[in-house]
Amino acid sequence: MGFDENKETGQSSEGGEEHHHNEPLSRQGSESSVYVTDHEEEDEAATKLELGPQCTIKEHLEKDKDDESLRKWKEQLLGSVDVNNIGEILEPEVKITSLSIVSPGRDDIVLPIPEDGKPKGLWFTLKEGSHYRLKFTFEVSNNIVSGLKYINTVWKTGVKVDSSKEMLGTFSPQLEPYTHEMPEETTPSGIFARGQYSAKSKFLDDDSKCYLEINYTFDIRKEWA
Repeated sequence: MGFDENKETGQSSEGGEEHHHNEPLSRQGSESSVYVTDHEEEDEAATKLELGPQCTIKEHLEKDKDDESLRKWKEQLLGSVDVNNIGEILEPEVKITSLSIVSPGRDDIVLPIPEDGKPKGLWFTLKEGSHYRLKFTFEVSNNIVSGLKYINTVWKTGVKVDSSKEMLGTFSPQLEPYTHEMPEETTPSGIFARGQYSAKSKFLDDDSKCYLEINYTFDIRKEWA
């Protein structure tokens, strides 16, 4: 849901940690493993990099345990995680629990998330020239998710008009959901900007594991719906 061509940012959401100390949990290669270009979106499998093996939380804690600064950083990242309960689970799980569009002076537009990822009909309508942000909450369970990112592509009449990506960060499992707001954007305006668009949004991690893919249509009109 954006109109800044090939936008890429690196902000992390509330509670997320972007690691800078030797990148002990990143498993390397996060950016190039999922970056989408005009020719790559439908063939992502061909662009994946070989990453190191996944580790359980207990294995993460065992690594570099003699390094005091790394140990404290890992403890801060894990927070109140019950290692004894989930420490042996390898695969992280991310569930997007809510999606909404926030625009100044208006009630949030809450977007239903269908199980098949294909909303029926128009998913939402935006007013031309309006300011808005995409806001979402998500839950992380089982294991640390590394390099979680949001990728969005928009087409109009079959022509791609926008491709954007935002790195969200690395998140440990916890009971409380995380909340993230995308940077503010402005919808285009004018007669050629109005009309119906189709789009695809994805939430992926370093392994290109997709936790949610939504294929949808939306309108830009003179006024809000």
